[in-house]
Amino acid sequence: MDNIIAVAAALLYVLAIATIVPGLVHQVGIRTKTVSASAFLALAFHGWLLSDLIIESSGQNLSILNVASLISFIISLVMSLAMLKTRLWFLLPVVYSFAAINLSGAAFLPSTFITHLEQDPKLLIHISLALFSYSTLTIGALYAMQLAWLDHKLKSKKALSINSNLPPLLMVERQLFRIILIGNLLLTGTLLTGFVFVEDMFAQGKAHKAILSFIAWVVYSILLWGHYQKGWRGRKVTWFAVAGAFLLTLAYFGSRFVREVILN
Repeated sequence: MDNIIAVAAALLYVLAIATIVPGLVHQVGIRTKTVSASAFLALAFHGWLLSDLIIESSGQNLSILNVASLISFIISLVMSLAMLKTRLWFLLPVVYSFAAINLSGAAFLPSTFITHLEQDPKLLIHISLALFSYSTLTIGALYAMQLAWLDHKLKSKKALSINSNLPPLLMVERQLFRIILIGNLLLTGTLLTGFVFVEDMFAQGKAHKAILSFIAWVVYSILLWGHYQKGWRGRKVTWFAVAGAFLLTLAYFGSRFVREVILN
């Protein structure tokens, strides 16, 4: 049953992508209702699949593939809701592609990492903040890459104004720093709850998560300071945003990937 749900969700994500891409390539109108219907149906099936894969009688299965699928779901949901107000057509194919890949991996390559969050509400708070901070800052990295691409096109004097499906450069920049600010606040909460609630945070095999997450927090804090105090823009912003997301990816998935995928 889970495989059928996964296939349905993946196909709906693909339908949304197939509806968006021609509008970007050929600079024609995008059928917003078709994209919205496909995306939200895909999200419904995706959420259904996650509930089946994660919630088990023995606890919560937070395997690396399930967590990756959950993060993709959060990002896709946030971006789909934002789509209703802003032009995110350039980013949605990327987001939906990763969602389809991650949910397929979780469904067809099952793995197990059982936890018991119902017995430790404090750990649940910490993990929830970690998931939302990583998802938010990943969205920030996508915005930064979109900003760099738009800036490159404008500097190369290619007429972006013809394509009404692309967002204005300044709007993307404002949204980028708003997203990074929110994500860094969530990351701050993640680090604080980790220090307070997680007793073995610096135990062997876990210390790298705290260290890399803290380094990422420093990177984002410098980026925010540089923008609001020094007026940083352009390529430097992109490098900082992508570097921070890369550090968090290593922190959240590095050792789990080695233990669950390579050594298993």
